[in-house]
Amino acid sequence: MRQTRIDPVSLQVFARAAECVSWAELAAAAQTCVACPELAASRTTVVVGDAPAGARLALVGEAPGAEEDRTGRPFVGRAGALLDRLLAEAGLDRCGVAVVNVLQCRPPGNRTPTTTEATRCRGWLERKLHLIAPELVVTLGLSAAAAFLGRGVRLASVRGEVHEVDGRRILPTYHPAAAIRFGPNGAPLAALRADLRTAAGLLTARS
Repeated sequence: MRQTRIDPVSLQVFARAAECVSWAELAAAAQTCVACPELAASRTTVVVGDAPAGARLALVGEAPGAEEDRTGRPFVGRAGALLDRLLAEAGLDRCGVAVVNVLQCRPPGNRTPTTTEATRCRGWLERKLHLIAPELVVTLGLSAAAAFLGRGVRLASVRGEVHEVDGRRILPTYHPAAAIRFGPNGAPLAALRADLRTAAGLLTARS
């Protein structure tokens, strides 16, 4: 029988994150994380995310980019500006939405997170979602969708629909960067706009 290898570093991260009883405590602890040596050596700051009190919606992206690494906040570059606009169009105020990433450190060159990096950062992500306790999680991009729905998932096949995963409602959609890359007439922008409106509708229905 093949045995699944347990990464001891991941277990340490889960244990450390689980000790944090508040967002402030978690944010402080995360700043010292060196679970991924390459990321720890190249980052400017750890981008923990935004968690406004009472947030009913959490957005989960892939990883910080250059601007996020510089400022310490998620989605503040071009993709963030587009996300803010689409949230407003859907009737959602960014100030009331929690925003985190699969990774909280920028990968060099903005490359895609590795499986090991995503696994080692998962303890932080899980604790963040536990503290936020959102009614709905919207994943932005393939890496974020795969974190909840598994590797090999096709974003086009799962986006726009709610998936129940470990007691959470997950709504996958495209990343704002993809919407920018494919342009104003591209399918990712239309899908992202529609899916954020779906998210707003789901929250309204549960009000």
